[in-house]
Order: sequence, then structure tokens, then C-alpha cells
Amino acid sequence: MSKSKIILITGASHVGKTALAQRLLEKYGYPYLSIDHLKMGLIRSGNTALTPMSDECELTAYLWPIVREMIKTAIENDQNLIVEGCYIPFDWQSDFGAEYLSCIKYYCLVMSEHYVRTHFDDIKRYASVIETRLDDSDCTMQVVLDDNAEILRLAKLHGVNYVLIDGAYEIDIENL
Repeated sequence: MSKSKIILITGASHVGKTALAQRLLEKYGYPYLSIDHLKMGLIRSGNTALTPMSDECELTAYLWPIVREMIKTAIENDQNLIVEGCYIPFDWQSDFGAEYLSCIKYYCLVMSEHYVRTHFDDIKRYASVIETRLDDSDCTMQVVLDDNAEILRLAKLHGVNYVLIDGAYEIDIENL
């Protein structure tokens, strides 16, 4: 039986997925895969007609099968991996058997309405803390509120593990 640890981190844009993956990399030494990097590599190489502005459902349908098989390969080779990005479907568990699921931990990061309203300037300020966002003009308070509300609704609907960021932005990586 594999002793691999796979950590999936998802959530709306600007919730800190990449920053959390970086913190986990620094703490545990696990490599991480940014699904956004994979997306851009496939787009820029001409391996898909999709664009960065394509519908999120289309991007998920294209990217998830690739990421899913990378996760399976890591588990089969007894390797640890952190995968972060928006393109992890809420029904991800249906793509893995029990032997794989026992190695995977899933976290969906969600900011509460209260957090977004009281910390929006911080959200904007930390938007490029790990990766440089070339165009962040779509990051408005309303977009962040709407995106997080939808992610929370879907997380509850699908019964997946989510981390609600409400007061201070604190994620206890000791217990991940």
C-alpha cells in the first residue's frame, strides 16, 4: 500500500491557494503542481484551442483528466504531491478508487462575505505574493464575493471539505 500524500487545494480566485501550496512545500518539501501553469503551458504550446478566458467548466473538463492521471501516477510511484488550482471538480472523488482516495486530502478554501468586505484591500495586495498577475482588473469586490459565495454553495452541495476564512486569515498547516 502506498504511503503517498497528495494534497489538493482548490477554491475561488484570490483565496490563497498558491500561497498555501508554497507554505506546504516549504514545510514538508512536497513538490506542488499549479494547474494554472499546466493550463498556460498547454495553451501557449498550441495543444488546445482553449484560452485563458475560456469558460471555467471547459477548462476543468480539459485539465482535470490530465491532473487526475498525474495524481494516480504519483500515488503509484509512492510520491508526495500538492496540486493547487481552480480546476478541480467538486466530484473529484468519483475518479479514484479506495486505494487512491486513502492517499488524498482535499481542501477547498473559501472566504466569507464578512472577510471579503473587511479585508478586500489585503486580498488585492496579496494577489501577486507568489505569482505575478499580469492583469488583475477582474478582481473587484463584487467578483470576489460572488465567486466565494458560489464556491461555498457548491462545496456544501457536494459535501466536500472546505476551510472557511472568516476572521483572521489563518490556515493551520500543522493539521493539513
